[in-house]
Order: sequence, then C-alpha cells, then structure tokens
Amino acid sequence: MTYSLNLALPLPSKKAMKEFTKEELDGRVAQAVENFMSGYGCCQSVVAAFSDLYGMDELTAKKIGAGFGGGVGRLRMMCGAVSGIVMLVGLDCGQTEGNDREGKSACYKVVQELLAKSEKENGSLICAEILGLKGFKKAANSYVASARTAEYYKTRPCAAKVESAARIFAEYLANRL
Repeated sequence: MTYSLNLALPLPSKKAMKEFTKEELDGRVAQAVENFMSGYGCCQSVVAAFSDLYGMDELTAKKIGAGFGGGVGRLRMMCGAVSGIVMLVGLDCGQTEGNDREGKSACYKVVQELLAKSEKENGSLICAEILGLKGFKKAANSYVASARTAEYYKTRPCAAKVESAARIFAEYLANRL
C-alpha cells in the first residue's frame, strides 16, 4: 500500500506527489518516539520525524520546536506534541500570501480536525491536564528542565502523547488525497 504527500502548495499536481508506504509512515511515528526517548521535547520529537518531507533538516526542526517543550516553555499550556501537529500542518498546507483567506481557512480547518482527534484520544490538549497537574501554578524556577531519567520516563505519559500526535499526523498524510 502506498500513500502520497503533496510537496507543492497549495494545489497538488500528480507530478508533485511523493509516494511512501504505510511502513514508512509507521517508521516516522517510531522515530518521533525514539526522539523523545533520546531527550528531545515533545514538539521537537514530532516535527523532526516529518521535517524532511518539507525540505527542512532535522537540526532546524529541533531548534524550531525547542521552545514548545513542557507545554510551551514549561508553562504547561498546549501540549508540545500537539504544537508539533500544528507546525506540521502549517508546513503541509499553510497559506503563504497574507490576503489568502481561503488558504488560512483551509489550514485552520485541518488544525481543528487533527486537534479534535488528539483531544478525543488523550482527554485534553493542555499539558498540565494531561500530566494530572490540577491547579498548576507556575513556580519560580518553572523554566528548569526535568532530568531525563528512567524514573522520569516511567511517570510521564509524554512518549505515548508523542506517538499519538505523530500517528495522527501520519494518518492525515495517508488520507488527505
């Protein structure tokens, strides 16, 4: 089975399609999880797994996604994995002309659809809620990143959220044509 990816924006031509298999998409999902388990943030992990499809190198993808970790700068707002979906949708179908309302609307529609799937699967789009931090209040040193230890990985659902986000985006790519 093969799937196609639109590399020309906004309207694809048959010549601008890249075909790839379900196994290749599954490999990207696995790569996103591997990225997270190697110490990268949720957003970095998701965006880097797909960045080459849009002509972006992995280093740039990881830099762009770096500030979205911990629910945006560790403020526990929108989940970093979900932020990764939003970034990838922008790369895939974001408008490039300021007055392109139709293009903006089409992009917003895809974002809303994919985020609705994520919220249904994960119960929330908010990092603090996903982590069970009811009544979360920003601490004085809230910017300090957690050490990535075996205990950290045992107590966090983040790897599963990265997998979910990457799978949701891969399914979008597989079904968009």
